[in-house]
Formats: sequence, C-alpha cells, structure tokens
Amino acid sequence: MTSRSGQGSSGSSRTRVGKYELGRTLGEGNFAKVKFARHVESGENVAIKILDKEKLLKHKMIDQIKREISTMKLIRHPNVIRMYEVMASKTKIYIVLEFVTGGELFDKIARSGRLKEDGARKYFQQLICAVDYCHSRGVFHRDLKPENLLLDANGVLKVSDFGLSALPQQVREDGLLHTTCGTPNYVAPEVIHNKGYDGAKADLWSCGVILFVLMAGYLPFEETNLTALYKKIYKAEFTSPPWFSSSAKKLINRILDPNPATRITIAEVIENDWFKKGYKPPVFEQASVSLDDVNSIFSESLDSQNLVVERREEGHAAPVTMNAFELISKSQGLNLSSLFEKQMGLVKRETRFTSKCSADEIISKIEKAAGPLGFDVKKNNCKLKIQGEKTGRKGHLSVATEILEVAPSLYMVELRKSEGDTLEFHKFYKNLATGLKDIVWKAEPIDEGKHDANPSK
Repeated sequence: MTSRSGQGSSGSSRTRVGKYELGRTLGEGNFAKVKFARHVESGENVAIKILDKEKLLKHKMIDQIKREISTMKLIRHPNVIRMYEVMASKTKIYIVLEFVTGGELFDKIARSGRLKEDGARKYFQQLICAVDYCHSRGVFHRDLKPENLLLDANGVLKVSDFGLSALPQQVREDGLLHTTCGTPNYVAPEVIHNKGYDGAKADLWSCGVILFVLMAGYLPFEETNLTALYKKIYKAEFTSPPWFSSSAKKLINRILDPNPATRITIAEVIENDWFKKGYKPPVFEQASVSLDDVNSIFSESLDSQNLVVERREEGHAAPVTMNAFELISKSQGLNLSSLFEKQMGLVKRETRFTSKCSADEIISKIEKAAGPLGFDVKKNNCKLKIQGEKTGRKGHLSVATEILEVAPSLYMVELRKSEGDTLEFHKFYKNLATGLKDIVWKAEPIDEGKHDANPSK
C-alpha cells in the first residue's frame, strides 16, 4: 500500500506530524492508512504510512512490525520504494516513504496494450534485480502483483510493499514459510497448498506471472471460479500466445513450474540468455543507515522526547483540491464506462466518478442511495465512511469516500474499500451507482494514446 499519484492540500484544514504536512489519503488497509505528505522545510513530497498501535497490539504484531521496519530501513535499492524515517505518537506509528509519481506499471498496459518483448524484458530485469537484492537480505515479498509495481517520473520500476513481507524470524524450523497470502492469480501452487514453501521460489513464480502479463496483456491463469483457478495453477495449465519468442516461452515455462524443487532459481534466471539481453545491473552505493529512529519509537522507555504530535490547523470544511498532474494521472477514472472493465484479472479496491453538483449535493445523494442498500453513512467534512450493517464474507464492508475538487464546479468522488471483501465492494458500488446516475458527469473520452506512463516528459 505505497504511494501512487495523488497529492493535494486539504483546503484550509491541515494536519501536521513532526516536520510533515499531511494531505489526502492514497490508500487504506486493515492495519494502515497511507497519506500524501510534504516536508514543510524542504518541500519534498513523501508518502506516510500510518499504523494504529492499538490494532497492532491487539493482533500481537508489534515485534513483527519492528522487525519489518528495521529490515526495510536497511534496504537501499533503485528499484525498491525507499523508507526514509519512522516516527510515533502515543497512538500511531508513522513510516515516511518515497513518493512515486508515475502510477502503476499495469496502468500503462491497460492504456496502451501489451508491451513488446524488449520493453517487457527491461521491466522484468528491474523486478528480478529488486527481488533478488531483498532475498539476499532475508526479505521475501509474498504478494508481488500489479498494484505493487510502480513507476517513478523517469519510468523506472519501483517495487512497493516489501513491508508486508515474511522475514527470517517467521520461517519455522523446517526452513519454510507457513502463511498463505497474496493475490490468487499470482500465487504459487505451493503457497495455496499451505504445506510450507520457500519464499524466494514463491516470489519468482509471481514474477513469472507478471512477465507473462506484460507480454501477453492477459493472465496465464484466469477462472471466475476459485476452485477451477487453483486447479489450473496446481497443474501450471497455461498456453503462451504465438507472438512470444521461443526463448521467452522456455524461460516462462521454467519459472511457472508447479514443482518448486525443479523450478528455475533467480540466480539461473539472471544467467539466462533471454534475460541477459541488454541487461545493465544498477550501480548504487550502500549508504550507512541509522536505526536510531526505529529503536527509539519501539523503546520500552518511550518518552515525550521521542513522540510526535498530530496537530490539526482548523479552517472551514472544503474539498481537497487536485492539480492538473493528478487529473491526467487519474484520467482513466474520468470515463465512467471504464470503471467496471476487468483488465488482466485485477479487481481494484477503489473506483471514482466525477460530478458537477456541489459537495453538499453529492453527500446528500450518496446518503440517500446507500441507506436502502443497508449501509450507514458517517460524515466528516468532505469525507464519508460508508459502513455495511450486515456481516459479509470478510466482516463488515467499509468504504472510505472522499470528494476532491478537480476544477471550479467539478468534483471527483473517490471510493476505496477500507475493510471487507473486494468483490462485495464492487457489487455495492454497482448498486450505488444506479442511484447516483443523475449526478455523474461523463467527460468526453480522453485520448489515452497521448499520455504515456511518465507524465514528466
């Protein structure tokens, strides 16, 4: 859950944490929220991951989080999102991360279609390089998928969310990991079996699925029924399209080997002729990194000197204002017809629409539409929390909604699943959208071909 495009200052109501001014929410999960932020002295843009201490304590995750933060702070690689510093208040932990502006790699494919082999190879090389580096430091990702592959302003791949990885301390005496996680379409068969797995081999399988999607434009394993999907993954039942070169097909077949014992290793991938074509290993220096901030916030004697305070400077309620860069980077969301297109089997946890109605009118309409669907709406200025009354497959569905000012008299409404099941979120939104038809403004289709994944060019 690391930064994507989406800065903006919140009108006249601002929140400061230490030397950072917080902006809009970039993403949400069960244990954390990620916000855009700006260093008030240097003006540098960052993303801040905010963890709730009470939830971490309740789930006995403090030691795990401390280990993960310590390890991630030590990782300095050009293709991995960088962690700058860690702060804490009495109730929250703040992890300051690199802010990446180029969006998701897979948004590029959604706009322009599959990549040519040379282009796919370039990104695959960067991905393997990052994953291999982290593995060498005992860090496994376990959830490599499209949402975690970002691009910076220069089009360089950045892998995010290594912070959700499994660390050596979570490996049992048999030397294997035992936590089932990840996105079904990208998960290795041994992870689904839940009989223990090698984190490095499982990560490589996910990299193989990603390479297939980059070159094919669709998933190697896709079924609407989960059982049928798992059967295909267990057997590695897929067919490469005819435009794949024979050397690319061979490499993918060796990576997507359902038997981890005979699956190719990352070291062997790096020596593969197809992989090596045009490969330039990144040159970077391992700078000295201090863990003083991590140690201080997790210290037994955490005192007021080590604490930061979250201060809110109040003004009148106003929607967050978006700038032109953000508008371009989110251009897909302006065309309502694209909201429910299922691209590459990726089920999005957020969606958005635009409206020319006032913020108050939008809020009122959402309240009226959500009520009959069995959802309660709580308001906080131009932010809403829509909570399901019934328990779903993964608890109560909760949807965070924010109204953003795109231009005078034009607003973007962004809805993000914060808790519950993603498919239930999509079903809820489809039903909600029916009641919002008269406030949705449909923009003229934007020629996506005029925008590449690097807005800075």
